Amino acid sequence: MKYPLRIAVLGCGGMGSGHVLAITGKEEERPDFLSYNVYTDGQIAISSLKGKLELAGVYDIDDKRMQWVAENGWHCYKDYADMLADPDLDIVLIATPNNLHREEAISALRAGKHVLCEKPVMMNSQELEEVMAVARETGLVFYPRQNRRWDYDYLVAKKIFDEGLLGKVFNVESRVMGSRGIPGDWRKEKAKGGGMMLDWGVHLLDRLVQMIPGKISSVYCKCSYVTGEECDDGFKAFLNFANGITAEVEVGTCQFIDHPNWYMAGLEGTARIDNFAGDGKMVRVTKWHEDNIVPIQAGEGLTKTMAPRDAESTEVIALPPVVVDRNGLYINLVDVITQGAEPLVTAEEAMRVLKLMEKLFEADEKNMVLPFET
Repeated sequence: MKYPLRIAVLGCGGMGSGHVLAITGKEEERPDFLSYNVYTDGQIAISSLKGKLELAGVYDIDDKRMQWVAENGWHCYKDYADMLADPDLDIVLIATPNNLHREEAISALRAGKHVLCEKPVMMNSQELEEVMAVARETGLVFYPRQNRRWDYDYLVAKKIFDEGLLGKVFNVESRVMGSRGIPGDWRKEKAKGGGMMLDWGVHLLDRLVQMIPGKISSVYCKCSYVTGEECDDGFKAFLNFANGITAEVEVGTCQFIDHPNWYMAGLEGTARIDNFAGDGKMVRVTKWHEDNIVPIQAGEGLTKTMAPRDAESTEVIALPPVVVDRNGLYINLVDVITQGAEPLVTAEEAMRVLKLMEKLFEADEKNMVLPFET
């Protein structure tokens, strides 16, 4: 296999342009990274893609986006057919509206190209089954871009869970909150796969089922439409795992005071991760039954049950640090194609999340707790 692999970006909007800058090593030039960098030194590593992956070119239907590509000296394909006809192209990166993914992915695979596809990879599980069948038939890689498995706050939460820092965890809450409604583009359109379940829910649910082992036994969900769009502008999902762990996933776009991104409860402690930067804390119990319980005045009554613990029975601990490689997904994709490495994200995992989202939409529609055995 020749190096570097050549990758073309189909769709150069917000996500596609981010891919272009990351692949070309110019990620720091993206304006939003400059204006809102939530990380501190040492938290982020960016492995070099030089010699592994290079940009072959870009195509977008928007002339202004193609003008930006040309001004930066990158190759502009005339159209998608021109891209697929490139004999030196190895990978197509699909960053178009969700309803286009199926046809574009199948066309790329049929043209002999591997595919890296933005999330949600398809509109539904049936579409993904069709694409997976073509990938098996052609022997090519179809790689879902569930990039938020590399988010700093998630990796901190996963480390807490995996290392048992709170003892036996019995409940996990994962949230993202915004206050601007649904973005003003195709994400408001149901036919194009808009809405927050498909936009953010796909990430939060994917991370949750990666962190908590075992099957989900039942689910419940309520979607919100408070901003008046045809697509859901948020939702609350409740998951019961067969191992006894419960989880709540919430996405909101009309909240002006944030909840923490993560709230995790275990028998020996609690963790709160406030934001994407991983601010927050853990509190662990040191004396479960031996502290001095002093009743407190709570409203118009007294309570021992809700009285705070004394300082000697708990300890506050800093959240464990992690290091995130922002290019980790790209590097794994290259290794999968060139060395037969195990993919860190699989189509089967994406299928499970698509089926979970379908079940959550059904639970919302029926207003019922529904079984889920996948």
